[in-house]
Amino acid sequence: MNEPEHIRVDVTDHILTITLDRPKAMNAFTAQMMREMVAAFDRADKDDDVRAVIVTGGGDRAFCAGADLSAGGATFDYAKGPRWSDAGSPVGPDGTVDWDHEGIRDGGGLLSLRIFQSRKPVIGAINGAAVGIGATMTLPMDFRLAAEGARFGFVFARRGIVPEAASSWFLPRLVGISTALDWCYSGRLVAAAEAKDAGLVRSVHAQADLLTAARALARELTAESAPVSIALTRQMMWRMMGAPSPIDAHRLDSRLVWSRGASADAREGVASFLEKRSAIYPDKVSTDLPHFSPWLDPLEWREDTT
Repeated sequence: MNEPEHIRVDVTDHILTITLDRPKAMNAFTAQMMREMVAAFDRADKDDDVRAVIVTGGGDRAFCAGADLSAGGATFDYAKGPRWSDAGSPVGPDGTVDWDHEGIRDGGGLLSLRIFQSRKPVIGAINGAAVGIGATMTLPMDFRLAAEGARFGFVFARRGIVPEAASSWFLPRLVGISTALDWCYSGRLVAAAEAKDAGLVRSVHAQADLLTAARALARELTAESAPVSIALTRQMMWRMMGAPSPIDAHRLDSRLVWSRGASADAREGVASFLEKRSAIYPDKVSTDLPHFSPWLDPLEWREDTT
C-alpha cells in the first residue's frame, strides 16, 4: 500500500483506524480516497494483528461532506465513458463489455462492497456531517457511533441523481423501507438523535468522547473472541440478510459448525472455559478461514489493487 494522501491509517492496540484526511474540504470524497480506503481494508484483512477497523473523519467540521463537487455541474456526468447498451451492459466503442470502467462502476459502491466483505468488525465514528457518500459508505459498517452534532444526509434527489453505494440494499434493511424513503425523497438532514431512534446509529456521544467510545466498543467486541469465528460470523450475518429462505442459513451453518468444530480454536475455546482461563486462539484469519461456495464466494466487484 502506497503512502495515502487523502486518508490517514493507524494501527494501535489491535485496531486499524482510517481517518478521512481532507479537513479543508470537509473530507469530500474522491476517487483517490476510495482507492486508498479499499487498500486500507485490504491491509486490515491481511494483518492478523488487526482485530477491528474504525473509520472517522479528520478535523471537527465533518465526517465526509459527500462527493467532491469541484467539477461543478459535470461532477456526475459520465457521458464521455462508454455508452450504456439496452441490455444494461457498459459497451465501449469497439463493442466490448467493460464492467470495471470507472465511468460505469460507482466508486462509492466499490467502497461499500469492499466494506461488506471485510473480515474484521467495522465501526463508524461519525464526528460531523455525513452527507451523500459520506452517509452511504457507513451503511455496510457494523456499528455507527455519532457525535452529538453529527448529521446524516441522503441528498441525492436534491442533486438530481439517485442513491448510490448500494444504499438501496443497505438502508431499508437498517431503518425500514418507509424511513429510508422519507430520508431519500426529502433529502433532509437527519440529526444524530433521530438516526439513533431509527436504528441507524448505535449511540450518540460528546465530540471529545467519540473515538474513545468507538475504541472501547472495538475492544469489547473482539478481546475474548476467536478472530476466525468473528470473521465468519460477520459474513454469515450480512450475507444471510439477503437469503431467500432460512434453509440457506441452515446449509451454511451446518458446514461451518462442522468445520470450526474440528478446529484448534474450538479445542482451545472449550479447554480455556473448563480451566477457567483466558483463551489463546491459534487460528489466523489470514490462513485458516474456511470457505464454502457459493455462500462465501468473493463478490465480483473490482480490479485487483495488489
